[in-house]
Amino acid sequence: MRIIFLFSVVVVFLTSCLKMDDFLYNPNEHPIDSYRLQNYTGEVEFRLPDSMALADSMIHLFTMMSNDQGDVKKIYGLYLGDISKIATDTVILYCHGNKDHLDFYYPRAQLLAWVGGKHHYGVMTFDYRGFGLSEGKPSESGLYADADAAMQWLKQKGLTSDRLIIYGFSMGTAPATELSAKPRSLTPSKIILEAPFASAEVFYQDATGIALPGSYVMELKIDNAEEIKSVNQPFLWFHGIKDDFISMKTHGEVVFKNYRGVKKYGVIPNIDVICDNPYETIEDEVATIETLCKIPKPYFFYLLSLTF
Repeated sequence: MRIIFLFSVVVVFLTSCLKMDDFLYNPNEHPIDSYRLQNYTGEVEFRLPDSMALADSMIHLFTMMSNDQGDVKKIYGLYLGDISKIATDTVILYCHGNKDHLDFYYPRAQLLAWVGGKHHYGVMTFDYRGFGLSEGKPSESGLYADADAAMQWLKQKGLTSDRLIIYGFSMGTAPATELSAKPRSLTPSKIILEAPFASAEVFYQDATGIALPGSYVMELKIDNAEEIKSVNQPFLWFHGIKDDFISMKTHGEVVFKNYRGVKKYGVIPNIDVICDNPYETIEDEVATIETLCKIPKPYFFYLLSLTF
């Protein structure tokens, strides 16, 4: 992955007219012509057993309009749970990573629907503009607008800020952090960041080994390490120690240390990103603020219970 990224940087310099921004987004690695969700047979990070399947009546796919400074696009959203109970339920808003679409991330959303017991929490996720079947082209401001569009939809269904938990994974940590630090339609009550990157500039420098200001090759202003200083909500961070794409040392730890409020963390040993195999028991200990515990199967349940 680093070699590919470095080659991309060389191309940027040689052509002189390109920016690195588009390399953050990889929406069409496995293109689709329709969403299949629970019936998707393409590549995914992991699959859950049939015993954890959700009833069709609890899987809701829909469209919503996202307004990015006048650029209005139709994007796709997914809600797992009883929509009629959003006015009383606590909801996890999941902001996915930089590749593919809702089908690819469905198992992650499905797993969250089991946290605390089946449908204990409602779960909403969405495809950013340009991802999956959502209209438009990805952009930094679009990430924030699309996440806020999801919040608007939830607010219209009766959700209030005190019952909203925002969860960002990889690229999704940018809108999760931004909308916690600078709330729009709703103010998340808690924030979870999985494998966050410190900033677009550090991401570029870390991936290439080139100590050059990011402004030379990108227009992205994403800076989670700085934005997290303005976040006051309880914060849970976890990261794979062996993550060789978004380094825990130069990215995740920096974000965590910059946060000034009530925080907890889970460090996942022996794997690069925590999706490697959520059903394999990890025997190594997980460090948290309060205690050292073993990770049960699946370990998401334990980590999320620390904050929830």
